[in-house]
Amino acid sequence: MSTPQPQMQQQAAPNWQAAPGPSYTSPIPITRTHLGHAIASEWTKIRSVRSTMWTLGVFILLVVGIGLAAGAAVAASSTDLDGEPPLSLGFFGLLLGSMCIMTLGVLTTASEYGTGMIRTTMTACPSRARVLVAKAIVFFLVAFVVTVVSATIVGFAQVVMLEGNGAGDPTGEDWLKGTVGISLYIALLGLLSLIVGSLVRHSAGAITIMIGALLAPLVIAMFMFTESLEDVRDALLEYSIPNQLSVFYSQSLSETGPSGWDPLWIMLGVTAAAFVGAYVLLEKRDV
Repeated sequence: MSTPQPQMQQQAAPNWQAAPGPSYTSPIPITRTHLGHAIASEWTKIRSVRSTMWTLGVFILLVVGIGLAAGAAVAASSTDLDGEPPLSLGFFGLLLGSMCIMTLGVLTTASEYGTGMIRTTMTACPSRARVLVAKAIVFFLVAFVVTVVSATIVGFAQVVMLEGNGAGDPTGEDWLKGTVGISLYIALLGLLSLIVGSLVRHSAGAITIMIGALLAPLVIAMFMFTESLEDVRDALLEYSIPNQLSVFYSQSLSETGPSGWDPLWIMLGVTAAAFVGAYVLLEKRDV
């Protein structure tokens, strides 16, 4: 005789189908993000933080203030410039002002790592390369515009002040190199600082590295007195950043080495190589 099996109670399957009704459409448009959005974000950040206003304000004060002071001092001394273009007097202010541009470049990237803001940035824009490119574009344009305006103001003021000192009229090439050329160089120097800040991820450390790169070669060369180190001394003098800045005013510290537009191509090559290295490490490291 077979044993009767207990009857299994069948449960009705739940009905998950939603009740008919009007569907919801978000009023916020969904668009695919691109580089323009990242640039807009970086522009908002760089113009809204206090460090930008302070560093650029000090930069303008140094470039314009020292440039005008140098021109006034030469004009008051009645020195005969013997036809020499007066634009070279802007070198002193731009040399000191370049430290402000380097500082701002470092802070543009390294400060976000210090405060942890970089996590928010990368969450909003997961493409790390896009973030780095956007920062580079915004910073370079800001640094270039501020520098070229300051250098042009100083240049026109010096031409007027030194007209009675036998100063020659700057040629078109003199104006181009003394305003646009040197501004491109300083903007690239600041961009290199931005990249170093992205590599080091520490503001004080990156600023120290860049100031050392600016001053150390020239200072070291000044104390190389032995004849056996003459070639090393000359190379340090020729390729030091202060000497490359002076080349734009045809006032090189040595008869050999970079000339014309060479400093700009050298800085462009160094910055491009550093950018590639920063991109590779950015893709491999955690934020």
